[in-house]
Amino acid sequence: MTTKSTATLPTAVPAPSLGHSMKPRQLTMMGLGSAIGAGLFLGSGAGIQAAGPAVLISYLVAGTLIILVMWALGEMAAANPNSGAFSVYAQKAMGKTAGATVGWLWWLQLVVVIAAEALGASALLFTVWPVIPVWALSLIFMVLFTAINLAGVKNFGEFEFWFAILKVAAIVLFLGIGAALLLGWLPDVESPGLSNVTADFARAGLGGIATALFVVIFAFGGTEIVSVAAAETENPQHSVAQAIRTVVWRILVFYIGSVFVIAAVLPSTSDALASPFAGVLDMAGIPGAGAAITLVAVVALLSALNANLYGASRMVYSLSERGEAPRFLSKINKARVPMLAVGVSVAFGFLAAVLELLFPEKILPALFQLVGSTCLMVWGSALVSQLILRRRADRDGTVLPLRMKGFPGLTIFGLVLLALIFAVGFSSPDSSKQLVSTIILVAGIAAACWLGARLTRNRSAAPAEQAEPADAGR
Repeated sequence: MTTKSTATLPTAVPAPSLGHSMKPRQLTMMGLGSAIGAGLFLGSGAGIQAAGPAVLISYLVAGTLIILVMWALGEMAAANPNSGAFSVYAQKAMGKTAGATVGWLWWLQLVVVIAAEALGASALLFTVWPVIPVWALSLIFMVLFTAINLAGVKNFGEFEFWFAILKVAAIVLFLGIGAALLLGWLPDVESPGLSNVTADFARAGLGGIATALFVVIFAFGGTEIVSVAAAETENPQHSVAQAIRTVVWRILVFYIGSVFVIAAVLPSTSDALASPFAGVLDMAGIPGAGAAITLVAVVALLSALNANLYGASRMVYSLSERGEAPRFLSKINKARVPMLAVGVSVAFGFLAAVLELLFPEKILPALFQLVGSTCLMVWGSALVSQLILRRRADRDGTVLPLRMKGFPGLTIFGLVLLALIFAVGFSSPDSSKQLVSTIILVAGIAAACWLGARLTRNRSAAPAEQAEPADAGR
C-alpha cells in the first residue's frame, strides 16, 4: 500500500476576505465624517426655518436617541464585528427576513444620501467657483470617490481621517467666532445677543418642532457606520468602545453648539439660512470667511460621501455573503475591497448627476425628502436587537467585551423615545407623509426579502426531491 506525500496533497485556498487595516483613530474620525455632512451644513438652516430656535429641542431629542442607539450598537459590534453590523444583529435576534430588510433599507438610504451629498457639495462649490456646472462637478466627485473606495481600506481610512480633521477644526473655529460675535467681542460688529432666540423661540409650535425633528434625524444618520467599519479595524473590541465614547459627545457638541450660534445670529426668516455657516460669518464681518466656510462645507459633504459610500458597499457585500443579495457582489479585488459592491452603490449617484442636468435645482430637495425617516427604522431595529441579544447572552452566561450600562432600562427608554417621535411625526402633515412612505417602503422590502428567501428555498429543495427516487433504488 502506498501513501501520498503530504506535500502533494491539495490544500484549501481560503476565500478572500475584507482587510483589517483600519486604525482606531480612523474609525473614530469616520464616525464624525459620516455624520458631519449635508445634515449640518445644509440641513441646519432648513431646521431653523421650520421650527425657529426651538429646533434645539429637536436636536436634544434626536441626540439623546442616537446616544442610546450608539451604546447599543457598540455592545453588539464589540461582541461580533461584522460588515453587516445591525443587519446581522437583526438577523440573529429576529430572523433572516428582519436582517435582510434592515440591511437593504440602510443601503437604499445611503445610496440616496451619496447622491445628495455629491449634488450638495457641487452646488456649494458652484456658489464660489461658478465655472463648471453643478451636474458636471457631481460627476467628477462621483468618479473621484469611487476610485478612492476601490484603493483599499487603509488608504480610504487615512483619507477620511484628514478630511474629518479639517472640518472638525473649521467647526471649532466657527464656534469660537460665533461666541465672540454673540458676546460682543468683535470690533465694529453689533452683537444680536439672544434676542433672536428669546423673541420667537417656538414660532411654529409643535408641528414645526416635529418637521424639524426629521431634518435633524437625517443629519444624525450615518453615525451608525462605526459599527460597520468595526469589521475592518484592528482590535475591534477596543476600537469600537473608544469610537463610541468620543463620536457621540463630539457630534452633540458640534451640532448643538453650531445650531445655537446660527439660531442666535440669524432670524428664522433670513435668506442667509440657505447657507447658514456662511451667513453667520458674513454677519461677523470677517472678509472672505463666508467663502472659506463654504469650501469647508464642500469638504464636509465630500467626506460624508466618502464614508457613506464605504458603508453602503460593505452592507451590500454582507448581504451578498449571507445569500440576501446576488453572489457576485461579494467579489473582492486585490486591495481586498468588494469592487462590484462599490459599483452598485455609486450607480444612483451617477444617475442623479444626469438628472440634475435635465432638471436643474430640483433633484437635491427631492433626495432629502426620500430619506427623512428611514434612520428611525434602522435605529429601532438596533435597539430591539440589542434588547433580545443581551438578554440571550445574560441567560446563557456569555461574556461580552463591552456592556451597555443601564440595561434594560435605557434600551427600553430609547424605544419609548422612538415611539414618541413617531407619534409627534404623525401630528405634522409634512413629517407624516415621510413616515407613511417609509413604512410602505419597509413593508415592500420585507415582502421582497421574504419572497426571495422562499423562492430560494424552493429552488434548492427541488433538486433534492428529484434525487430521492434514484437514491432509493440503489
